[in-house]
Amino acid sequence: MIKIDDLANSFSYLQKIIKRSGPAMGASYTLIGAVLILGAIGYFLDKWQDSSPIFLMIGLLIGIIVGFYEIAKIMWIKPHK
Repeated sequence: MIKIDDLANSFSYLQKIIKRSGPAMGASYTLIGAVLILGAIGYFLDKWQDSSPIFLMIGLLIGIIVGFYEIAKIMWIKPHK
């Protein structure tokens, strides 16, 4: 049978894990968002300029660089204890 104290400890541990994973989740959303937004801007610049997919490639590359930069910032920060 599950005790109330064990259940409370489990919930507090879950909250601690979620709190610590927040920055990493934010950085991953930044990666996805940067790639999608900058890729879309590049796509529409290509359509507007009637050019080859050079702006799309540049937008995707900048999006990947920005996204991985955000992930690297999160990974290199010392965790709080």
